[in-house]
Amino acid sequence: MADLTTNYLGLELKNPLIASASPLSKRISSVKHMQDAGISAVVLYSLFEEEIRHESLELDYYLNKGTEQYPEALTYFPELDYSDMGTEKYLNHIKTLKECVEIPVIASLNGVSNGGWIKLAKQVEQAGADALELNIFHLPLDKSAESGSIEKNYIKLIAEIRKIINIPVALKLSPYFTSIPHISARAIAAGANGLVLFNRFMQPDIDVETLEVLPRPNLSTSNDLLLPLRWIALLYGKLQTDFALSSGIHTHIDMIKAIMAGASVTMVASEFLRNGIDQAQLLLRDLNSWMDSNGYKSVKKMRGCMSQEKTENPASFERAQYMKALRSFEEHIL
Repeated sequence: MADLTTNYLGLELKNPLIASASPLSKRISSVKHMQDAGISAVVLYSLFEEEIRHESLELDYYLNKGTEQYPEALTYFPELDYSDMGTEKYLNHIKTLKECVEIPVIASLNGVSNGGWIKLAKQVEQAGADALELNIFHLPLDKSAESGSIEKNYIKLIAEIRKIINIPVALKLSPYFTSIPHISARAIAAGANGLVLFNRFMQPDIDVETLEVLPRPNLSTSNDLLLPLRWIALLYGKLQTDFALSSGIHTHIDMIKAIMAGASVTMVASEFLRNGIDQAQLLLRDLNSWMDSNGYKSVKKMRGCMSQEKTENPASFERAQYMKALRSFEEHIL
């Protein structure tokens, strides 16, 4: 049996299979199922900055509603059901999970501003989260906003959160930066302990009959593996950090490719949503079997063996290979 143990964000994990953020983590029973299926850690569903801001505004509205109508009203506070507020639910969910499962629980916060919502990171730590995944991409629509200033805000946010918490922090990147190596290096310098490549975004569709914009989150396929695979292979060894490959992991071969590129862990959501959490057992069984058959004694020794710095043909990850691929199409057509 191969040794599947790996280290991610300072967490010693029994294998490189992590459940990434998805609705599955909202149920205690599902997370227990994940643990029983062999998954080594779970990233909780994301708590969005917009939700937190909405709660704050709603609370302020009800606390101030009617207070100027008569003097007695100044001491009146309406009864609020705090159990219905997303932040409280999220924190209580972490606390409950830590009592029910032994695998690490990684919280996920999605936001971009440097407002008071980042204080929630401290509450997440106090609730018992083993680590925090930051998903801080936003859609820049202001044409006057320069890319440099946007990236500066990202780095400032990481640094501010790093100041107030002690648990490990991973940054979930998008592939849309001008220079991924540059923003990655800055994030690590600001205090990020790991990088998750890449985020998947909701891409709205248009219904031409009803003239409605439809939010349609699309599940990934193994083809989506190629983009993060390439970048992890390029960055491995050049940046001293842990890499998690998220998006496109559906088979044990996908896991092997990710590890060979340099990933410490592989994150899965779409496969579990499509075919069930028990797919984890098959992934781990087939991974172990493949490693035994091919002489790989451990995940740690296999990691990075096909990264750019280790491969015999470093240019295969760069632009030159693109021209070679185009020529192969031309030969096929002719």
